[in-house]
Amino acid sequence: MNKAQKNSSADNVRAIKWEDNCLFLLDQRLLPERQEYLKINTVVAVADAIRDMVVRGAPAIGITAAYGFVLALTDVLNLRSDNWQRQLQQHVNLLNTSRPTAVNLGWALKRMQSRLNEMAEPSISMMLDEARAIHDEDISANLLMGKFGSKYLQNCKGVLTHCNAGSLATGGYGTALGVIRTAYSKNKSLDVYASKTRPWLQGSRLTAWELEQDNIPVTLIADSAAAYLMKTSRVNWVVTGADRVAANGDVANKIGTYSHAVNARQHKIGFMVVAPISTIDLTTSSGDEVEIEERGAEELIRISDKDIAPKSAKTFNPVFDITPSSLITVLVTELGAIESPNESKIRQLLRSNNH
Repeated sequence: MNKAQKNSSADNVRAIKWEDNCLFLLDQRLLPERQEYLKINTVVAVADAIRDMVVRGAPAIGITAAYGFVLALTDVLNLRSDNWQRQLQQHVNLLNTSRPTAVNLGWALKRMQSRLNEMAEPSISMMLDEARAIHDEDISANLLMGKFGSKYLQNCKGVLTHCNAGSLATGGYGTALGVIRTAYSKNKSLDVYASKTRPWLQGSRLTAWELEQDNIPVTLIADSAAAYLMKTSRVNWVVTGADRVAANGDVANKIGTYSHAVNARQHKIGFMVVAPISTIDLTTSSGDEVEIEERGAEELIRISDKDIAPKSAKTFNPVFDITPSSLITVLVTELGAIESPNESKIRQLLRSNNH
């Protein structure tokens, strides 16, 4: 485990590990009942883990894909085939199509391919170094975002977060939860609320569990209670992560994020999106162009092994929604914060930092 991957006293969860030439993923489908790491040593297993939500969260998916690239390269080189490049591309395509909405997946694979293209001869050890660099850089970026974002919460009484954008969704520390962690370290009276986040219950199963691991008190609410919570003036900010940020600042994030943004505007409280620059997709002009993943009916009809609705019921199960930039108070990245984000401000931030 590299230096940046080591746990701090306020950050005790790691969802992704590379040990003994294998990838280990904390199976987030089992939390909070059981903590089990899956040992993964094939690219097919990596793609399945991403698709089946063993690992989830845009940054974590990107990191996992980078390690998957290493496994794919190892596989094709061991075959000693003359057309290993074509076989590698097949593996990369498999990874790239495992989930469609989070832009970090394709970003990480492109970065890995670019690094491979620089080599006179393919080197598995050097490619592993690149995957580890992506992992370490994500944690470092999260720490910076925690610093930038927490400044907005200095006088905050309470904060609401949605889904899980913490260590479980990243390389470590977290995006939205990274900001909350940093803010709580400076203000122990900060009240943290988490919405349950149906249908996968990432807020209750993952965020509440993760904060508990770090001794940060959290109050759980039903998704439908958010507007009333805001009306009671118990929260001053909503803080979320993002799976994709379009060039104009529109944000694709877990379904329900848009509702929280609308309610935040109605109640005149701040709405913060926290995301690394790898989540910004300048090739997507607005949220209207983002492919929204839809998943199966069973996620709405069943919880665990119990039916909670008639099996014949029709369902509409989008995993993400689009929050327009007009509803976002501030977009926090590792390069700095952008208030009232738009395309001009985003491009200026990237240009000024040579991106």
